[in-house]
Amino acid sequence: MSEPFRLPPDIEAVSTPLDGLELCEARLMNDARFIWVVLVPRRAGAVEIDDLDLAERILLLEESVETGRRVRRIGEALGRPVEKLNIAALGNVTRALHVHVIGRRSDDAAWPRPVWGVGEASSWDATSLSLVQHRWKG
Repeated sequence: MSEPFRLPPDIEAVSTPLDGLELCEARLMNDARFIWVVLVPRRAGAVEIDDLDLAERILLLEESVETGRRVRRIGEALGRPVEKLNIAALGNVTRALHVHVIGRRSDDAAWPRPVWGVGEASSWDATSLSLVQHRWKG
């Protein structure tokens, strides 16, 4: 019997759950400077994309694209339209397979560099978080 899926604790600690997708746990990063969602496929032991079977890889791509659409919708609602969408599966720090979907703008705190390790995270206020969660759903 295989082990059950567990959300990586380091991702859980710095993110807020969004309504789940079919394959992935969707998590909003707790940094309001960026519209940044992390997708974690609910597959125990998955480290690389090729750890998923073909149907799961296709679904991961589809959920990444759909998340990009939602990130753009959230950006519009917040008055911060997305200029460039970054989608990446890195996993150098967190070994478990996960995909970052980040709405970038030329005036964001890290532009044009990666968002990791730039400045101090800014918490989402309750109104903005509620708007993000509402727009995530549609």
